[in-house]
Amino acid sequence: MNSKYTLLAAGLLGLVLSGGVSAQTLVYCSEGSPDGFDPALYTSGTTFDASSRQLYNKLVEFERGTTTIAPALAESWSVSDDGLAYTFNLRKGVKFHSTDYFTPTRDMNADDVVFSFERQRLEDNPFNKASGGTWEYFGGMSMPDLISAVEKVDDYTVKFVLNRPEAPMIANLGMDFASVLSKEYADQVLEAGNVEALNQQPIGTGPFKFIAYQKDAVIRYAAHDDYWAGKADIAQLVFAITPDASVRYQKLKAGECHVMPYPNPADLEAMAADADLQLLEQEGLNVGYLAYNTRVAPYDNVDVRKALNMSINKQAILDAVFQGSGKIAKNPIPPTIWSYDESTVDDAYDPEKAKEMLTAAGVKDLKMDIWAMPVQRPYNPNARRMAEVMQEDLSKVGVEVNIVSYDWGEYLTKSKELDRPGAVLLGWTGDNGDPDNFLAVLLGCDGVGKSNRAQWCHKPFDDIIQKAKIVSDVEERTALYKEAQKIFKEQAPWATIAHSVVYKPLRKEVEGFKIDPFGGHIFYGVKVN
Repeated sequence: MNSKYTLLAAGLLGLVLSGGVSAQTLVYCSEGSPDGFDPALYTSGTTFDASSRQLYNKLVEFERGTTTIAPALAESWSVSDDGLAYTFNLRKGVKFHSTDYFTPTRDMNADDVVFSFERQRLEDNPFNKASGGTWEYFGGMSMPDLISAVEKVDDYTVKFVLNRPEAPMIANLGMDFASVLSKEYADQVLEAGNVEALNQQPIGTGPFKFIAYQKDAVIRYAAHDDYWAGKADIAQLVFAITPDASVRYQKLKAGECHVMPYPNPADLEAMAADADLQLLEQEGLNVGYLAYNTRVAPYDNVDVRKALNMSINKQAILDAVFQGSGKIAKNPIPPTIWSYDESTVDDAYDPEKAKEMLTAAGVKDLKMDIWAMPVQRPYNPNARRMAEVMQEDLSKVGVEVNIVSYDWGEYLTKSKELDRPGAVLLGWTGDNGDPDNFLAVLLGCDGVGKSNRAQWCHKPFDDIIQKAKIVSDVEERTALYKEAQKIFKEQAPWATIAHSVVYKPLRKEVEGFKIDPFGGHIFYGVKVN
């Protein structure tokens, strides 16, 4: 990144923290650095907060604080009777960001929409391999097989032609990977021989435009003056990157930031009692889990996986890690989402039975890696502590646990490797309110090597979730998803750990902030009083 941007970023943060900027500046103490600024390349909520949720728009979006789809870059849409064609009528007069590295000459149109999807879909697209080109969501959701064509009908009409019906299609297009980028800007960076700029110096249509980024320190944004939905009340938005939750809390109390994510559970009582703060809370649309690598022995044996599940004392984890801010998970989807199967019987905590099962499976003196995330997430406030509790539990059944960790970006990349040893702590916050977003993305065959960290491809399960994609009747889809949950529980590719309550501490002068059910931090519509 150009040193000019680093100096600008550092200078602005100094102004903010010294009180030298207007009340129209909001400082968000974020928990980590983004992987980049092109959301289609990544799956991390930290990255989405820094990119898609501030800089971009999608064809459709969720009404803030809800799971309800609403028009965005598309004013309206229609679906063919056979469910194979989706036609979107685009909004006119939408402006892209103008910065010192790009000045648009036209409004957003169909070319931008087609480009934004075709770069993910077509291997011969010059941007398909840019910045690693993993397109993890696009692949994990079977989009390459699903989409036959993305067609420009005219400048303000786009048609998606599908190979099969897809019940959650509209909800899927409200997800971060479906953000619309500028084709004109892409052509500019391609001509300059710098396709990586699309990910490093972003251009979107969103409520804020990118100004500067100093890695591991600060990101600076400014309100997009010509935003199609109306200019944001916040003139300057600053992400002060602060990985330690205790430090974030101190900054919040001192007025050095206005909003912080992922508080320590032990701090919640004091936050609620502080007259200078407001503490929002909402049951989370999330699940935290331990994913075994089911392609690697002995975790390819379902009896071994079940035995390991029975060795883990989930209540001890809830007490030590969540401290009252979570509940035990028995299914791979949260109870806040439709089709949740209440009848599921969880794996019992039974170390003696677990030892018997491991012996019967011929497993002795097992040395097991458990990967622990280096950052706090909504579904896991302290992965290291969780891994330590598991380490102690598993030692009682003769399993020696080695706790492994990496920087967050490396953690996410390495955990996708097909031969990754042991099991990885991860989790998920729903992206679109549809069970498919958990069951297909995290556990479907198309997600192996991508978003399916268990590397689990089980045909009876996959057949059911693929069938549920093409069924439009909600009751029929619900029955299918409940059947899928039963198979998941029998096969145990994960140890399901917890669903958390999401807490959001804010300064009292912040108005209009809403907890996003999908775990995001959205600052359009927010004011600082």
